[in-house]
Amino acid sequence: MEPIDAKPKLLLIDDQEDIHRLVTARLRHEQVEVVVSSSGAEGLALAKSQRPSAILLDLDMPGMDGFAVLRALKAEPLTTNIPVVIFSANSEADDKVMAFDLGAADFVRKSLDSSSDVAELKARLRAVLRLERLLRLLADRAEVDGLTGLGNRVQFDRRWKQEYSEHVRYGHPLTLLILDLDHFKKINDTYGHPAGDEVLQEFGRIVQSCSRTSDIACRFGGEEFVMILPNTNSQDAVVVADRVRLTLGKTLFPRHPEHSVTCSVGLAGTPLPGTMVSAEQWVEAADKALYAAKHGGRNRVVVGQAGPAAPPVAKAG
Repeated sequence: MEPIDAKPKLLLIDDQEDIHRLVTARLRHEQVEVVVSSSGAEGLALAKSQRPSAILLDLDMPGMDGFAVLRALKAEPLTTNIPVVIFSANSEADDKVMAFDLGAADFVRKSLDSSSDVAELKARLRAVLRLERLLRLLADRAEVDGLTGLGNRVQFDRRWKQEYSEHVRYGHPLTLLILDLDHFKKINDTYGHPAGDEVLQEFGRIVQSCSRTSDIACRFGGEEFVMILPNTNSQDAVVVADRVRLTLGKTLFPRHPEHSVTCSVGLAGTPLPGTMVSAEQWVEAADKALYAAKHGGRNRVVVGQAGPAAPPVAKAG
C-alpha cells in the first residue's frame, strides 16, 4: 500500500480496452492515478504487487469473472483490506447481494454516458478513498484490531519485545502461542465474508476469555492470533491452548450451525537452560510448531522449543 500522503492509486480490472480509456479520461481531473488490467488474473497480480488504494472491478469477464476475483482478493492477506467497488452493467439485486456478501465496498452501474453517471462514479470513488485513507490513518496510530477488539500486530510487536526483554533480564518463564483457524478460506468461500467476520469476532472473544489479566492476546493478521503468556511454562500453556481449542470446537455459529470451526495451535516455551535465542527466533519456533499442527491433521496443539531442540511434539488433538 502506498504511503498515506501519496496520490491514491485506483486499479481498474476490466476486459474492455474502451472502458480503460473512458474511465481514465473521465477521472483525469481527479486526484487519483488509474492503473488498468485486462483480466482477472492480471488484476490479482497487480493488486498484490502495487497494493492500490481501491479497486474498480467488472463482473462480466471471460475466464476469471469478477466474483472469482473478489473472492481471491478477500482471501489474500495482502489485498483483503483494499476496498473493491463493483463496476457492472448488470445491476440485478442478486448480483449486488452476492458482491456485498463477498466483501465489496460499493456497487456502481457501468454507464458513463451522462454527466450525472460520471458525477456519481466520482463521488462514490471519493467516498471509498476517503474512508480507506481514514482507516489507514487510524491503523497507523492505534494498536487495536478493529474487527475483534484485540491488540493488533503493532501492539503484539511492542508487547512481545517488552516481555522478551523481561525474560532475558530476570529469567522468568515465558510462552508464546500462535493460533490459526482451520480451513478459514472455506468459510468465506461457502458462507460469505460476513460469516467469516463473525467467526473471527467470536474467536477473538474466546481467546480473550481464556486469557488471564497478565496475558496479552492479539490478532496477528488474517485468521492468525497470538497469545503471550508471561510467567507460564509450556505445560501450563498447553492447558490454556486446549481451553481455547475445545471452546471454539463447541461453539455454534448462526450463519452455519451445521459447520463447526476448529483451530490449530503452535506453542514455543522458554528455551533450554544455557540457550540464547532472539525474539524473532522464538516467534519462528512457535510458527514451526503451528506448521506441524496443521500438517499433523489440524485441530491440535503442538509444542515447540525456542532454540535447538527436538522436533515439535503434538500435545493434544
